[in-house]
Amino acid sequence: MRVLITGITGFVGSHLAEYLLSRGVEVVGTARWRSRTDNIDHLGDRIRLVECDLRDFASVKRVLASTSPDQIYHLAAQSFVQTSWRAPGETLTTNIIGQLHLLEGIRDLKADVPMQIAGSSEEYGLVTPDEVPIRETNALRPLSPYAVSKVGQDLLAYQYHQSYGMHLVRTRAFNHTGPRRGQVFATSNFASQIAEMEAGRAEPVLHVGNLEAQRDFTDVRDVVRGYVLALEKGEPGEVYNLCCGTGRSIQEVVDILLGMARVKIRVEQDPERMRPSDVPILVGDCTKFRGLTGWAPAIPFEQTMRDLLDWWRDRVGAR
Repeated sequence: MRVLITGITGFVGSHLAEYLLSRGVEVVGTARWRSRTDNIDHLGDRIRLVECDLRDFASVKRVLASTSPDQIYHLAAQSFVQTSWRAPGETLTTNIIGQLHLLEGIRDLKADVPMQIAGSSEEYGLVTPDEVPIRETNALRPLSPYAVSKVGQDLLAYQYHQSYGMHLVRTRAFNHTGPRRGQVFATSNFASQIAEMEAGRAEPVLHVGNLEAQRDFTDVRDVVRGYVLALEKGEPGEVYNLCCGTGRSIQEVVDILLGMARVKIRVEQDPERMRPSDVPILVGDCTKFRGLTGWAPAIPFEQTMRDLLDWWRDRVGAR
């Protein structure tokens, strides 16, 4: 089987590539010419990279024709909420138009290729206490340009399945983290700061944003397992939550990491890290997906945090 992963050089893409390779799958991935390859350098020639800008339809169609994938995992996106406030137009264009080009490319080539669309729990946005844990039927009330773009991707996939019968399975993964997570994301940012402090390169002060928000964290290695199951066993046109069902405040995440630190650290809130509007609570219900596939997270959150912190320690030379 040949699988195409859009955004393979990213955090999730690299873990998905590893998982698929372990199952004996041929892996091809898209990357833009300026994409950093740090996350996949260790995979060497076990994967094939093809240059592609999803915003360029000709480029997308050329890649689809030349690779002839049996499955597609669509992960490529502008995926940082904070950046979407500074670049809303680019976020909407990259995420929605990029996916549109993929869908139209598949149609033009008359290729019946199953595709997984990676959505986000951010689509749910403003959630009331009586709506937790969040099911797939919950209203979508996005609170950031990024969340709006993911709603657009989600509904576009639904529409293309309904209109053209395309084999599209949508997933809404709640927060996921682990080794190789980008430094702009909270868990990884905290871990990187701590590693820098342990290496003597920074003052022992941890800069944080909103610590009250509650999130549902899953290890990325469990999430990519879920993505594969979603495409193998999911119903075309359906949407599935991927989550552990347990809410943790960002304060709790900080406390866990501080408990693993080798130096004494003071915590300070940084106004620059606060968002114009933040989602107070995102805790999911994956009963629908678990009932269909038997999937459940297997890696404890504390282990995820330890692996993430150790990864940063290796990067900064703190161990």
